[in-house]
Amino acid sequence: MGLFSKLFGSKEAPLGDADLSVLRCDVHSHFIPGIDDGAQTMDQSMELLIAMAELGYTKVVTTPHNMADGYKNTPEIILGGLERVREEVKRRGIAMEVEAAAEYYLDHELEQKVTERKVLTFGDNYLLFELPFISEPNMLLQVIFTMQTAGYRPVLAHPERYGFWHNDYEKYVRLKERGVLFQLNTIALAGAYGQGAKDIAQRLVDDGHYEFLGSDCHSMSHVQAIKNTLARPYLHKLISSGKLLNSTL
Repeated sequence: MGLFSKLFGSKEAPLGDADLSVLRCDVHSHFIPGIDDGAQTMDQSMELLIAMAELGYTKVVTTPHNMADGYKNTPEIILGGLERVREEVKRRGIAMEVEAAAEYYLDHELEQKVTERKVLTFGDNYLLFELPFISEPNMLLQVIFTMQTAGYRPVLAHPERYGFWHNDYEKYVRLKERGVLFQLNTIALAGAYGQGAKDIAQRLVDDGHYEFLGSDCHSMSHVQAIKNTLARPYLHKLISSGKLLNSTL
């Protein structure tokens, strides 16, 4: 089934739309045009930023992919793209503050990038990283330790999407004990990544394990999926929990 195919027909009791404006800032998106699998043109970038403003956000930290064997987005490439986006935002009069970091793929080069401080962070030295979806990397704990030793605060992107942990919840608990922060993809709460990801996301919300809510927005279809998630009870629960740090950025 497609990514957004499970966003309808839920038996959950409907609520009014959650107010995303209280978060102020989105921390995960792909809005710099032409450098990864997100926006491909400046017009698409602007359309997405206008849509984020309509959702209630006043700031985004956009996070292009960075990986050794894929999108080789150096800090220079990302920051150059950020400046072009900011110039266009100003020219069009869009009410949105735009910053940039990156979504770092945990591959054989990440630890060296961290050690050499060739990484982009957001807020209080938060470093957003993601894992392969096939299996847990053997070097996961080592790289987390390296991040922390270098003064970074690791933020694991969309932990609910890693199916290899769905039947081993203790792995999530151990990462929290090691000080790893978790970022939820909003649409996971509507089943966009399958029932397993939704169930884990809800359990992580119940246990207070998320510090950030992120759109991971790539396209306007993703925006529509977010809109279709706004009335979900667990989104309301997370936003009202007082656990999220988005508004501090």
